[in-house]
Amino acid sequence: MATGKITVARLNDLEGWLWDEKVCGFGVRKQKRGLFYYVRVRHNGQQVMRSIGRHGSPWTPDSARAKALELLGTLASGSDPFAPSLTGENFGAVIGGYLLRKQRSLKPRSLNAVERHLRQYSASLHKLPVADIDRRTIAVLLGQVETECGATSRNRLRSSLSAFYAWAIQEGLVETNPVQGTGKADEGASRDRVLTPEELKKLWHALSDNRFSEIVRLLLLTAARRNEIGNLTWDEIDLKRKLIVFAPDRTKNGRGLELPLSAQALAVINRVPRRNSSSFLFSDANGYKGWDQDKMRLDARLGIAPWRLHDLRRTAATYMAELGVQPWYVEAVLNHQSGHKSGVAGTYNRAKYADEMRAALQRWADHLDRIVQ
Repeated sequence: MATGKITVARLNDLEGWLWDEKVCGFGVRKQKRGLFYYVRVRHNGQQVMRSIGRHGSPWTPDSARAKALELLGTLASGSDPFAPSLTGENFGAVIGGYLLRKQRSLKPRSLNAVERHLRQYSASLHKLPVADIDRRTIAVLLGQVETECGATSRNRLRSSLSAFYAWAIQEGLVETNPVQGTGKADEGASRDRVLTPEELKKLWHALSDNRFSEIVRLLLLTAARRNEIGNLTWDEIDLKRKLIVFAPDRTKNGRGLELPLSAQALAVINRVPRRNSSSFLFSDANGYKGWDQDKMRLDARLGIAPWRLHDLRRTAATYMAELGVQPWYVEAVLNHQSGHKSGVAGTYNRAKYADEMRAALQRWADHLDRIVQ
């Protein structure tokens, strides 16, 4: 390997490695994605090499050399600045520790979303040293996810990556957050999309017999939220009373809900096979996770204007209102604490409207049958 003083001029025609002649253990290497500074030392009987960062702001030959001296000086004083990197320097190896830490502060469904972002969407980063991943690499990944899964998925991934790197900085694994400066995608106008009868017919006939299709059917028939149905367990289904019983920790507003099942919704549940290996209806463990990929496949068959799964909830509520269902019964189905059950009214109005909710959902399901036939 070549040795010499590391300067900007020497970097212009660098091929491979260059080790600094003044600071032993400080080097730079040209890679496919740019120039990266390293520090190398023998520690506890074995050679340890750690990336300082990629050439470019904030790293120049002088600032990287100063960082190398700081790391080497810390080691000489008896501390171990290399310990974090020895536990797993690559992005994929660090994820487990981060998720373990986040278990204390995130709800299970939020933790599942973050894990999906870091393990599935960010798979291309797993083999890269976590400190070498730069803004350009993150921007390329975000662009790919936006193309394949949409603007919302891009923005959710961006948030998860930024939080991950904020933690990595605190742990001493990296010096900067490469997500900063990347752009957020425009998710469009206000969310007021309601599917037309023609679109509902196309959607219904595009569904198959797989898990995702059954989830979509139930979302439309029950007006429930995505994760409420995607993470549905057999313990939450009361077949005798024909209800889905959501505990407070399974709803967005923290209020439990007994949601009546129309005959059509009950038929969907009755044909879902029970698996001894899982208590979930639509997954083998920890709830359904194939949202973006399966939605993209469905959209390819549909050929309608862009829509979100949450639009099914709004669509069901809108059609119930158009069918003459009173607004407070619609709110009860949606488990909303606004409008007729907000504030003082909500404090004194504890009626569950069980019979009215059942009638409203059955009326909507029958109307949907007529639309899609």
